[in-house]
Amino acid sequence: MSRQERPPIPQPLPVPTVDAHTHLDACGATTPDLVRAALGRAASAGIVAVITVADDLDSARWVADAATWDERLYGAVALHPTRTEGFGETERSELERLAAADRVVAVGETGLDYYWDYASPKAQQEAFRWHIDLAKRVGKPLMIHNREAHDDVLATLDAEGAPETVMFHCFSGDADVARRCIDAGYLLSFAGTVTFRNARALQEAARLVPDEQLLVETDAPFLTPHPFRGRPNEPYCAAYTVEGLAELRGQSVEAVAEAARRNAERVFRLRVTENDGVGSSPESS
Repeated sequence: MSRQERPPIPQPLPVPTVDAHTHLDACGATTPDLVRAALGRAASAGIVAVITVADDLDSARWVADAATWDERLYGAVALHPTRTEGFGETERSELERLAAADRVVAVGETGLDYYWDYASPKAQQEAFRWHIDLAKRVGKPLMIHNREAHDDVLATLDAEGAPETVMFHCFSGDADVARRCIDAGYLLSFAGTVTFRNARALQEAARLVPDEQLLVETDAPFLTPHPFRGRPNEPYCAAYTVEGLAELRGQSVEAVAEAARRNAERVFRLRVTENDGVGSSPESS
């Protein structure tokens, strides 16, 4: 298989689960037909609901609209921390409007990213504080992006007062950071990175997370799980991460898939049933 080709669609999970964070527009699924096709492929692997996430204002507008195209799709809106230089009233006003939409279930992804230098730490921190307040005002979960900023992210949440529900998307910390998040009651969401052979610190962290604080995601089109690392990712690949987490945590695939689904249903208030599309034939690829 070429590195440009998507991985094969796996056999369906024995119980359904949810991809708690993806970017369907970045996957190329930008029209209703393409979105439905991607969701069909996901359903055929047991991924029965998907949250597609914005990273800039244009993407946020698209997410809020796309989430109305199919009952299996939900949205999250925010400005990615690397997009926050010059974050102003226009962006704030638009995001407030979009975050209130019924099919938008979270404010995110927001947080801090000290790996890239597209936005200054000051701009990121100001925007992060504003997004924390927005999540509290609209009563929706906060979806955190945290890259090489563990201490500052946790300190900001403490200082501002975290919303009722906080999710660390694509959790990237070690066991110490995981314990701090767990003790604070935050949810930790794991992407394909947890299956990478060199991710020992992340794998140690993943073993610590209680079932009730565990989520699974793809962050597609990035971070495709082992053994397909480097190939294009899509929501159906969350099934591979579920299998990897089950082995890592010494649990059954059913237990991990069900925990992740139940947590997603609870915190994002999703309307998902256990039989939604599981094992159905994939739509056009």
